[in-house]
Amino acid sequence: MLSDLQQLINLCSEVGLTLNPSKCELYFCSHTDDHVLSSFQAIAPGIRIISKSDLTILGSPVFSEVVPNIAYHKLQVLQTFFDGLKQLNPHISYFLIKNCLMIPKMSYFMRTTPLWLFPDFLQQGDDLLRKFLVSTLNSSLDERSWIQATLPIKFGGIGIRNLKDVCLPAFLASAFGVLESIKHIFPSNGDVTEIFYLQEALDKWFTISNGSDPPTHPEVQKNWDDITSKHTIAHLLSTSPSDSDQARLLALQQQEAGSWLHAIPSSNIGNLMDSTSFKIAIALHLGCKICQVHACICGETIDAYGHHALCCSQSKGRLSRHSSLNDILKRALTSAGVPACLEPSGISRSDGKRPDGTTLIPWSKGISLLWDSTCVDTLAPSHLSSTSQRAGAAAHSAALNKRRKYQHLLDNYNFVAFAVETLGPWCQEAKDLVSALGRRLITSTGDHRCTSYLRQRLSIAIQRGNAASVLGS
Repeated sequence: MLSDLQQLINLCSEVGLTLNPSKCELYFCSHTDDHVLSSFQAIAPGIRIISKSDLTILGSPVFSEVVPNIAYHKLQVLQTFFDGLKQLNPHISYFLIKNCLMIPKMSYFMRTTPLWLFPDFLQQGDDLLRKFLVSTLNSSLDERSWIQATLPIKFGGIGIRNLKDVCLPAFLASAFGVLESIKHIFPSNGDVTEIFYLQEALDKWFTISNGSDPPTHPEVQKNWDDITSKHTIAHLLSTSPSDSDQARLLALQQQEAGSWLHAIPSSNIGNLMDSTSFKIAIALHLGCKICQVHACICGETIDAYGHHALCCSQSKGRLSRHSSLNDILKRALTSAGVPACLEPSGISRSDGKRPDGTTLIPWSKGISLLWDSTCVDTLAPSHLSSTSQRAGAAAHSAALNKRRKYQHLLDNYNFVAFAVETLGPWCQEAKDLVSALGRRLITSTGDHRCTSYLRQRLSIAIQRGNAASVLGS
């Protein structure tokens, strides 16, 4: 090794490069040899001697003895981040912790380290995260709410993953991802190529996944994670204490229900939710208590979860939400080069009420688009029997009612009943319209994210309406 180092120094000097000894580390596999050490120091003054408990490569521990030192240092860094995030708007804090500062910050460490062997560290990290969420969201998270919160957004969670759930899929995906490369780099000479802790990781995963088969593409972390997440949400559904909890969990697994959680919280583009609205939206999402039991303005009693406010006929958020949805659709149509107007005169249904909007030029097949939007409550008593069995049932029923009311206009217009629910699901007509509108926006702007941006704006409008309804009660 000394000879190799001297050769490296000589070759580097020929091309104008100089070795920096202060950034070099020397590790003795057995005992420290003073003669060898002095020889290294002679050609690389300042070289650092590393013990087994400090040996890392590219920031990842080589031996399990190194893990605790690095792990607890990372916890201290996370605590510093959390202390700083408390000064920000909760919506911004949530976005940063989800996309930058928790699992993203720990991802490399989890992919290269058998962290499941250190349950104390995992518990401390998850407790730190839970304490931060309770403080930031101002909601008490019981065990069911905490489990749901740590699920991916597509499974009804809020995407704030915990270390305990992610460390195993991360390590397994990393190990299988490099296995073929290792076999190629190191000739086996008849021996079996093995990655340390891989078999232990597989045994652990089989235990927590109830014996599920490994994914088809084991090098993809999401594939491992999805299997365990499906088991978790299935358990939550099977142990739901009420029909409303069942309906809520089913609704939140729809794609549109979690779109608002993916939005960039920027006031410049209108996606930043104020502190109170964001906290109410998260509490409704996770089934947490929102308020004290009180009398609604309509005279009904509202429980601690605030659900009656979402379906109250005197709800304060209904009109603002309705206007926001129609305004977003109109602006999107205009941006796609299809001028439109709201509440068009000269077009009405049989009872004289006008639709919410229409395009001023043909939308397809020479016929203009006509739409009417509505937002029904997923947890309303009249819908609960259907929404607790099938996600989006209330929106589907509302769309059918809209089509019956505008039946005499169906021959002359491309009518779309834009029916959505308070917890997020959309009817199929609304999904199809947004997809078609998104394709036109992509053609017009060249930005392939237009469809997802449109879904996010509509989803945020629904959540703002929910918060206004709760506050208005």
